[in-house]
Amino acid sequence: MLSIPREQHSPVLTAALPGAEVDSFLAIRDRAVATAAEADLRAAILAGRSLLARLPLRSQRTPAQKKAGEAIVHLTADATWRFFRCHAVSMYRDLTREGARSLRVDALLWEAAARWPDILPTQAELAAESDRMQADKDGLEIHQGLFVSQIMANIQTGHHLMRSMLRPRAESLALLPEFVATGYVDLGTARVRVQGEAGHVTIHNGRYLNSEDDTVVGPLEIATDLALLHPEVKIGVLRGSPVDHPKYQGQRVFSSGINLTRIYQGKQSYLSFLFRSMGLHNKLYRGVLIENEPDRLDAPIEEPERTWEKLWIAAVDKFAIGGGCQLLLVVDYVIAEAGSYFNLPARKEGFLPGAANMRLPRFVGERLAREAILFDRMFYADTPEGRLIANEVVPSEEMDLAVSRCIERAIGSGMVSPGANRKAIRQQTEPLEALRKYLTTYTFEQAFLHLSDQLIVNLERHWNARQRKL
Repeated sequence: MLSIPREQHSPVLTAALPGAEVDSFLAIRDRAVATAAEADLRAAILAGRSLLARLPLRSQRTPAQKKAGEAIVHLTADATWRFFRCHAVSMYRDLTREGARSLRVDALLWEAAARWPDILPTQAELAAESDRMQADKDGLEIHQGLFVSQIMANIQTGHHLMRSMLRPRAESLALLPEFVATGYVDLGTARVRVQGEAGHVTIHNGRYLNSEDDTVVGPLEIATDLALLHPEVKIGVLRGSPVDHPKYQGQRVFSSGINLTRIYQGKQSYLSFLFRSMGLHNKLYRGVLIENEPDRLDAPIEEPERTWEKLWIAAVDKFAIGGGCQLLLVVDYVIAEAGSYFNLPARKEGFLPGAANMRLPRFVGERLAREAILFDRMFYADTPEGRLIANEVVPSEEMDLAVSRCIERAIGSGMVSPGANRKAIRQQTEPLEALRKYLTTYTFEQAFLHLSDQLIVNLERHWNARQRKL
């Protein structure tokens, strides 16, 4: 959050906006900070939006107008942050009925927006804003990040929300009988098929090199749920499908990471980052929570995790970029095609690479992790550094055989203890409490990065985003 010295508030704003309205906004905003009252905060937010409406679209503003707009957004965000610091936990308790209701993060935010309008954006407001280019958005989603961060900052509500996100999605439970009966479900951008005792989950976003975006993350999480819930599946395999891109026509590609063109054009939601880190990736790493009894906020957090989990293999063809690379950090075994590579260019693009800042150092050490995240270091599978991430590197024509061999090794001697061993490893490397603390920072910072000017500059400089089409 941008820190603006108090004595600069009025000069920054009056350089681009009428002085009387600026003074009124600052007075209302200061009252909201002092009282942390709902009505005062709502008045400050509406006054700020009224000032923003006087300005041109963000991408068309003069330097003075840009500075004023940014100041309004951050001054309002600061007041909102202080409000959530006082009230987010009680809001969560109210919405979840003291923890008896398990709400996914999207349902939580939509219900909160209905109960506290203007303080949090509604689905309709965000749908309307998605018609704007990312460079023209003034930060409605920032308040979502501030709210979720305060939920994660509290040990009881943070663990409760993580448990809610580990439960199978409603769509997964509805599709499970069909999947058990037929062994196959096509979810459009993701598919899951039973072959022997393995559940093969494939990303099918071939036009965009199997990128992870709003159209993929949900189906991929459902496919993962189904593989975990199928009673005959003992191990999961994650792989990319053949793609349509001219350079790789008909060849398999693991994943090109997040779809940067969708971000630039304003079509990628902040929520998708949370679905990925709190849902899909965490289920691959921890399994699914399938308890039928109601949850509660005071559930003991020191007890062993009670998730249902299975081993996961990732088969990497060509490359695993960004979110694709993040997937490699939550599976149990990585088979990589010779000549393939992995990298995390999120910092160069302008945001945080999920939970990779916490997980990558465990694989390659902190020095190489810093180089990868902060200086765009690539890991080639054939190198000693690449082998810190990939367990096995094989020629392209041997990938299918290598996957089959790995499955046979894993299940050939029985599958009694994989879940127990995974849980025991996590107790040392990443207990849920460590993830909760990380997500407190991640949800806060990502909200601002997702809507920053620097993100747009980076996408135009490194991705030629201005010239690309969806």
